[in-house]
Amino acid sequence: MDVRQTELTREELQRYSRHLILPEIGLEGQRKLKAARVLLVGAGGLGSPLGLYLAAAGVGTLGIVDDDVVDETNLQRQVIHGTAALGESKVQSAARRIADLNPHVDVVSYPYRLSASNALDIVRGYDIVVDGSDNFTTRFLVSDACVLAGKPNVFGSVYRFEGQASVFDAQHGPCYRCVFPAPPPPGAVPSCADGGVLGVLPGIVGLIQATETMKLVAGIGEPLIGRLLVFDALEMRFRTLKLIKDENCPACGPHATMTELHDEPVACETPSANGSEQRDGSIDVKALRAKLDRGERIEILDVREPVERDIARLANTLEIPLGELGERLGELPKDREIVVYCLTGNRSAQAARLLTEAGFANVWSLEGGIRAWTDQIDPTLARY
Repeated sequence: MDVRQTELTREELQRYSRHLILPEIGLEGQRKLKAARVLLVGAGGLGSPLGLYLAAAGVGTLGIVDDDVVDETNLQRQVIHGTAALGESKVQSAARRIADLNPHVDVVSYPYRLSASNALDIVRGYDIVVDGSDNFTTRFLVSDACVLAGKPNVFGSVYRFEGQASVFDAQHGPCYRCVFPAPPPPGAVPSCADGGVLGVLPGIVGLIQATETMKLVAGIGEPLIGRLLVFDALEMRFRTLKLIKDENCPACGPHATMTELHDEPVACETPSANGSEQRDGSIDVKALRAKLDRGERIEILDVREPVERDIARLANTLEIPLGELGERLGELPKDREIVVYCLTGNRSAQAARLLTEAGFANVWSLEGGIRAWTDQIDPTLARY
């Protein structure tokens, strides 16, 4: 990051005046912010406060990677987007909001998914990478790309009422793989869509990430390198865990074997809509609808939580939350075909595996869950 030719205009001097009178930042620090190139991976819950506050702070170039579009369920927490942006690319929506907030910021848009084929080329063009992604595949990819490119990775994650933040910099401490060597088994960790997230939580964690990013750029304070900050919103409590570098880490250890990027296996399958039963033990909503229309004897099992059933439910179903299923297997018939459903298909896949291992011979997981049923079969049901 070269700040020698970076000058602030008269308008910028006025805009950033509250920074300029801070001795820790001052004119030199603000020049560093203007010269900085920061890549945001994700323009969702974490990316929203990151984009807004880093732009407001005067970070000169913000790259934004996201292949998603704005959905109504996003608006409870993804505050960079508005109702008028529904159906629009998140990158485009975020860029427009940032341009209104601070026209001095150059936004570079990447409206596609970060992958092993493009991540390294993108990451190399930036000084710092901020991970606001919501899945393990991307988190490992971001970490590995940062290790290979020698870039710091400002990490954040949220789930329900808890958030985490850290700075992974393999040149000065552990990388993400040192702490989390491999992704969890498929379905072991529910997504925010399945487990929910308190709307303000990404704002809190995203602002911590933004703070760490600004500290790294300006060269001030003590970054979260080698520390994991854990936040519990219900208890309003912060804890700091010490992290150590794994000498056997395949990515950043002294005998590292990672020389190129690869995509970790995706934990959640994308629902299909071809009206068929799948070899992996799943069935899509059209195939289930056809079975019901033919009058086949099917036990439909809902493994969602009671609060979810209050929003929307399928008729004539047996209701057992996933956490109670192992203790209530006796309530299910072994002589009948069973179709398990949840919100998106993740929990039902776990339940189907549990039932199969318990000796149930004909069990299917409903692909896409009740959300797919609402979208493709019965739009009168509430979508959440």
